Amino acid sequence: MQTQKNNIEFPRPETKKRYYQFSEYLKNKFGKKVYKITLDAGFSCPNRDGTISSGGCIFCDDGGSFSRAHSNILSVEQQVLTGVKTLSTRFKAQKFMSYFQAYSNTYKPAEELKQIYDAALCHDDVVGLSIGTRPDCVDERKLDLIASYTNKYETWVEYGLQSIHDKTLKLINRGHDFETFLKAYKQTKERGIKVGVHVILGLPEETPEDMYQTIKTLAQLNVDGVKFHCLCVFPNTKLYDMYEQGQIKLLEEDEYIEIACNCLEFLPSSTTIHRLGGNGLQAIKVAPKWLNKKFEILNKIDRILESRNSFQGINF
Repeated sequence: MQTQKNNIEFPRPETKKRYYQFSEYLKNKFGKKVYKITLDAGFSCPNRDGTISSGGCIFCDDGGSFSRAHSNILSVEQQVLTGVKTLSTRFKAQKFMSYFQAYSNTYKPAEELKQIYDAALCHDDVVGLSIGTRPDCVDERKLDLIASYTNKYETWVEYGLQSIHDKTLKLINRGHDFETFLKAYKQTKERGIKVGVHVILGLPEETPEDMYQTIKTLAQLNVDGVKFHCLCVFPNTKLYDMYEQGQIKLLEEDEYIEIACNCLEFLPSSTTIHRLGGNGLQAIKVAPKWLNKKFEILNKIDRILESRNSFQGINF
């Protein structure tokens, strides 16, 4: 993609990266690397339990986009303490962020959520709280609760948006429209809570221009962070059936890398990038297999941006 230089200086002086990694943001704020502890509190999702529709999103497997790093057989507090011990031993980690990842982590009454979130902050070295959810699973009371943590903790809500296009959201059986996201985003930002947005590149029937429109819209909203996913196929999903029947075409590695680089150029330099490569458990993922080469993909993105003399924000 043709780029135009502006006065932003890249690579970033400390990391030499041409995009703003979330890990860099946390390290700058806390003076050391902050490690995420992924938590499963046994939440469900209104798009899977029949409240909205049956079957859930076409790409969602039984794990609800969870890494399965821990089991919800353990209490939230036990998961945190186990995570602190493991990461401290393996990486000599000193600071941590509790991350509720599986399913929709605001999908309980506010009084229950408070008990769950409080349990995730049980260790003195936990400095942050990140809550993954859907934009149709928040309300004023729940957001007020989450906002109550912002004075003491780095507090994020991560909304699964995937696309701004209602036709796509309907096709993937998302169960909400873009307007629902806009309402939730406004309510969340008004309370001083940072917002990360999940986007899937390569959704059925979307063109690269459709994907760029999603990113350009998020850029205009000035979202705090973006997590990029590449559409992938897991067993026991509607997407798997579509893939087996030849109804969808997944992005090839070079296509994904090109689109991801272009997306970075559209985002403001202040937007933190939470993920660019690597999706789901390799052991059960059906396709695309090239996504298993996470660090190779990231290195290729670095090289392409360098070859373009480009960086995040150049086309914002």
